[in-house]
Amino acid sequence: MNKEKKINIQMAVVHILATFNNIIITVSDLGGSVLTWSSSGCNGFKGSKKSTSYAAQVTAEKVIKKIKEFGIKTISIKIQGPGNGRESSIKGLASSKINITSIKDITSIPHNGCRPPKRRRV
Repeated sequence: MNKEKKINIQMAVVHILATFNNIIITVSDLGGSVLTWSSSGCNGFKGSKKSTSYAAQVTAEKVIKKIKEFGIKTISIKIQGPGNGRESSIKGLASSKINITSIKDITSIPHNGCRPPKRRRV
């Protein structure tokens, strides 16, 4: 008797975390609630292959398949991290017929860096 309600969301935010070891793509609604996510490790890539551009593209395509169940029409993308799969994950998201409104880089930049070590006493 329990029938699942079909969620119909018009716009979502896609967060891409591209590190040197893995690529994690998370989809949330405008309120910040996570709808779905995927990573290159979940898609069968192991070791150094997780951080490749191909793994990022495959992960983005898997996320698009999950997004279409929610009825999302437009997305805005936020990218974080210095990894290899930044551009290819955007290409994977753009290959679908979902509108992309904005692409924003939210990688944090240190202002003054770490505190240097104490001066050596001999």
